[in-house]
Amino acid sequence: MMSREQRTPLSEWWWTVDKLLLAAIMALILAGVILSLAASPPVATRIGLDPFHFFNRHVLFLVPSIIVMIGTSFLSPKHVRRSALIVLALSMALIVATLLFGPEVKGARRWITIIGVNIQASEAAKPAFVVVVSWLFAESTRRPEMPATSMALALLVMLLTLLVLEPDFGQTMLMATVWGALFFIAGMRMVWVFGLFGVSAVGLFTAYLTVPHVAARIQRFMNPASGDTFQVDLAADSFMQGGWFGQGPGEGTVKRLLPDSHTDFVFAVGAEEFGIVLCLALLALFAFIVLRSLSRAYASEDLFTRFAASGLAIMFGTQACINMAVNLHLMPAKGMTLPFISYGGSSMVSLAYGVGMLLALTRQRPTVGIDSMGAANAVRAYA
Repeated sequence: MMSREQRTPLSEWWWTVDKLLLAAIMALILAGVILSLAASPPVATRIGLDPFHFFNRHVLFLVPSIIVMIGTSFLSPKHVRRSALIVLALSMALIVATLLFGPEVKGARRWITIIGVNIQASEAAKPAFVVVVSWLFAESTRRPEMPATSMALALLVMLLTLLVLEPDFGQTMLMATVWGALFFIAGMRMVWVFGLFGVSAVGLFTAYLTVPHVAARIQRFMNPASGDTFQVDLAADSFMQGGWFGQGPGEGTVKRLLPDSHTDFVFAVGAEEFGIVLCLALLALFAFIVLRSLSRAYASEDLFTRFAASGLAIMFGTQACINMAVNLHLMPAKGMTLPFISYGGSSMVSLAYGVGMLLALTRQRPTVGIDSMGAANAVRAYA
């Protein structure tokens, strides 16, 4: 057991990190391992791989993910900001490289292979973008004469342009939504917020008119008879088949038919095998992580910490909501992973980086004051 008197980086981290938030994240990671074991074997068998191929890789991806998450959570807000700036610059450079040299898969260029490892650079760009934009909004609030808001808008346009060129409209919508939320939290006037909604609506309508697969997904959602809705229909049926308590581990049938049962539709597999009770438990975990993070963010007096922690929490929760809504056929298919539950190395490591920054920003740091003898003392005790 670590003593409060020990002044080591590990002991300071342990007594200042939000243990409830950390426990909820680890519970999600454990749930992801269980659902990967349930959902991935039929997919691997169907394409001629070892039944536990995707499960083994899922567990393998957890090793660097947990290292990244815990390591990042040791950073100070200043180092969080610096790391995000470096990661964002590298990620955007990799996205450009992907557009130039990456292979085209199903009409999109989203992956690039480096030293034998497939990387989706847009995943790493997301949490770094949120933190950098949060810093710019904080600077704009502190120093109105600084054109930080214009810089944040320019950064948004640059990232969204790269994402549209891939194209990846799911990530585009996610980043635009988080940017808009941060813009609102920073205290910008409502006229600008409504203006952003208008620009987003025009952009979505333009994508509908000019991008065939976007139009097809929206049309299939509005009118299922207009196209193939096989995966979405199966996913929606799994909730009915599972009932409250599910058919039991390994007893589901949907995973044998869904091509993406281990990625986009793992939530549906969990619903069939473990029931609605599991779905509600996962929903509660996601809600707790978001609400706990927002609560800790608004307890901070530092604007950057408040904005960055809020933005990371909103991004995490919005991504989870999009995946679950697609599984429930409440919105068109987006190809968005369920955080720490779906299979995917780039997604998992990037989410771990984002959550690590969230843990770092929500740590309780003592406020340093000067007593009557002139010596520094901690005013706020460790929690």
